[in-house]
Amino acid sequence: MATRSWKQANNHVRAQGTFANLCIALAALVLLFVGGAIAAVVVAGTPRLVEAGTSPEVLFSLGMSLVTSTISTTICLLLSLPTAYALTRTHMPLNRLVEVVIELTLSLPYILLGFALLLVFSSPMGKALRDAGFAVVFQPAGIVMAQLIVNLPFAVRMMRTALDGLDRRLELVAATLGASPFRVFRTIILPLCRNSIVSAFVLTWARGMGEFGATLMLVGVTRMKTETLPGSIYLNISTGNNDMAMATAMVMLLLSAATLILANLLNRPRAHAVDGGRACRGR
Repeated sequence: MATRSWKQANNHVRAQGTFANLCIALAALVLLFVGGAIAAVVVAGTPRLVEAGTSPEVLFSLGMSLVTSTISTTICLLLSLPTAYALTRTHMPLNRLVEVVIELTLSLPYILLGFALLLVFSSPMGKALRDAGFAVVFQPAGIVMAQLIVNLPFAVRMMRTALDGLDRRLELVAATLGASPFRVFRTIILPLCRNSIVSAFVLTWARGMGEFGATLMLVGVTRMKTETLPGSIYLNISTGNNDMAMATAMVMLLLSAATLILANLLNRPRAHAVDGGRACRGR
């Protein structure tokens, strides 16, 4: 009986080893595929990075991306936080429908979202807005609108995840003591979600920097007018200037790497929170 149990245990260990080795091999394959693509950009773009830093076109596209991404991300957070609060803390009418629409938008191709915006702003309402001074189609303001339609559902999901992770007993105690919903939101929810909010801002901003499909459909890519970093890569490749395209790609890669590092630092647990958790477990 003991011999049979030992054989079964040995076979189980061997099976686990085979499965682990298979997973390691697949992980190496994924690393080779993804890492190879990144390495190609680094190798081809690094020698031309100085050239990109002195190019007026690249500097213009960098500035356009920075400004539009910052504006759209700020608007995203101003809208997504109360939306997530309404979805998680109130009995909002058609709550389920709102959730379905947001999830559907996340799954749609970005070029389709841009086409939908083009239809909206080409309608009589859009023409009225243009006559009133708010031109969107083929204008820099359209870049902000394209980034909004792509990133707003993403920001709402992140904010909702952050709010769902909070201990609602704190809010219940505050409400029992007479705190208004706004005061609970301001003094409890916002401080507890601070890191999540900042992290959502960083990640949404990075997505805005890389958005291209919806922007291409709504505003096109015009040199030194509606040219963002992804648009600059597209234009340079279209005109055969692959060297400048690789240099611009390297700039985007550096920005993405910096964003990833910042997001990871913000998501790192705070030391006093970890120590407090250890103390509670020790009790």
